[in-house]
Amino acid sequence: MDNGGGSSEAAAQPLEWKFSQVFGERTAGEEVQEVDIISAIEFDKSGDHLATGDRGGRVVLFERTDTRDNGGQRRDLEMMDYSMSRHPEFRYKTEFQSHEPEFDYLKSLEIEEKINKIRWCQSANSALYLLSTNDKTIKLWKVQEKKVKKVFDWNVHPEKAAGNGPIFGSHVSAIPKSYMANGGCGERNFGCASNDSSFPPGGVSSLRLPVTSQETNLVAGCRRIYAHAHDYHINSISNNSDGETFISADDLRINLWNLEISNQSFNIVDVKPANMEDLTEVITSAEFHPTHCNMLAYSSSKGSIRLIDMRQSALCDTHSKLFEEQEAPGTRSFFTEIIASISDIKFARNGRHILSRDYMTLKLWDINMDSGPVATFQVHEHLRPKLCDLYENDSIFDKFECCLSGDGGRVATGSYSNLFRVFGCSEGSAESTTLEASKNPMRQVQTPSRPSRPLGSLSGVVRRGADNSALDANGNAFDFSMKLLHLAWHPSENSIACAASNSLYMYYA
Repeated sequence: MDNGGGSSEAAAQPLEWKFSQVFGERTAGEEVQEVDIISAIEFDKSGDHLATGDRGGRVVLFERTDTRDNGGQRRDLEMMDYSMSRHPEFRYKTEFQSHEPEFDYLKSLEIEEKINKIRWCQSANSALYLLSTNDKTIKLWKVQEKKVKKVFDWNVHPEKAAGNGPIFGSHVSAIPKSYMANGGCGERNFGCASNDSSFPPGGVSSLRLPVTSQETNLVAGCRRIYAHAHDYHINSISNNSDGETFISADDLRINLWNLEISNQSFNIVDVKPANMEDLTEVITSAEFHPTHCNMLAYSSSKGSIRLIDMRQSALCDTHSKLFEEQEAPGTRSFFTEIIASISDIKFARNGRHILSRDYMTLKLWDINMDSGPVATFQVHEHLRPKLCDLYENDSIFDKFECCLSGDGGRVATGSYSNLFRVFGCSEGSAESTTLEASKNPMRQVQTPSRPSRPLGSLSGVVRRGADNSALDANGNAFDFSMKLLHLAWHPSENSIACAASNSLYMYYA
């Protein structure tokens, strides 16, 4: 898929990924607190800011620093087709507590503070806006710089003012004084408060006054709280291209909100049957089209994706298009429906393609072709013989996210043992790279190239990743407790941020 980001020949060349940064690196043997595990990652549209959420309900913001070094010359350099040789660098910006643990007394249900999703909104007046959600409540946050006056010194220090007589406001002399009946001082001592306007002997310079300075602090404030609209756990939020509305999705419903109105939402999708015993599938992910404000897509636990048009009706019971892959004869097993469940979907930047992730594969769909995916990428096919073990330890229900590069030429997703995969999906590309979330990402051996077919063909392109070995490229057994669920691709550069437990790793190519 070549979206104008360069020629297909250039896109077909595998990228060489390099380590950029790590935040919150864990030392060997260090125990990770549950609340510190990262649960959401999101770049803003410019790529200059990155937000992460964790299971403790905190949101941490990072800002890019390498672009600032060029100052006012940046635009001129870009016009001269100047290529920055430095790789993207980010620094910690601020953090705030987005959600707190709650208890629903009506349903006797504990509501975790864990951040499920973060989505950036349009910035205004140099302030940053973002949405964050846990299982039940969505919040709109505004982060901006505020100038605060702070006392950092005094104009006169006691030791320097000793020769100028007593300091106004310092301790009162211990010499006994006579007092009048009305409480006034019989003697005229400048260490004692008085109503007259006389100055101490040393003059005004001996008055001890605070010296202030202006400091710029980042302040995060909650502007809206969108609550009490979901009976089930929220799994997705997505901003509309109109900049005014967003959707939130749980297992059975999708609601449409206006950013300015927090006490009202519109239910646009409802898959709840009249009898819950007839329930056969649930909503797993939902996302707005990047440019058409009337279109959105949502995925289901049965492995299907539905594209809906909100212009058709107020309640979108029917879909415009249905994308699903037909099951191959003789391949059905006990695990077929479980591993078919889609955990995440993402639109390509141009809106032409949809990327979906199920347990075993990545699939790329063309919204103009609903006969099947145009490409399928095997993420960890070697685990297929171990599905029974994965079911026993609940790993088979892990929800891996996926992402696309800004030009749509590559896709990425995570796996176990803190590994993630990058696949080329441009015409003629056979790129299939396995990387490790560590300071040496290329330690994993790149999987061999496979014969490929252009995505323009009507039949689906099946690309297999690693072989069927149960070991990774270093001969080590896969660690199912080290899972790389969350990652994000920079919107305009080949840069990936991914979460390995409580550590945020960043790579560039």
